[in-house]
Amino acid sequence: MTDTSNSQNASYNPDHLLDNLIKKLSLKNDAALSRALEVAPPLISKIRHRRVPVGASLLIRMHEVSDMSVRELRDLMGDRRAKYRISDAQGKPASKENAQAQA
Repeated sequence: MTDTSNSQNASYNPDHLLDNLIKKLSLKNDAALSRALEVAPPLISKIRHRRVPVGASLLIRMHEVSDMSVRELRDLMGDRRAKYRISDAQGKPASKENAQAQA
């Protein structure tokens, strides 16, 4: 890994995001948060233990429930990237050779 990715991982803290959501929504714990977000409780646990990252769909759900902007939510968990890079392979249809190989 590069030095910049190490520094980003050091500041990444989904606990801060989850704790702030619990406080903002006046909830008691992670189980209540999972019910408010309509996700399975193990997902919140996996995010807290950094086994699963906070995905885009969950960020959008957090935005809908809390009325906080996605930018605010990302800032709370330490994600301060201004841009995202998507690989060339994403969003392109599979070529005929690849489709036949996968079938």
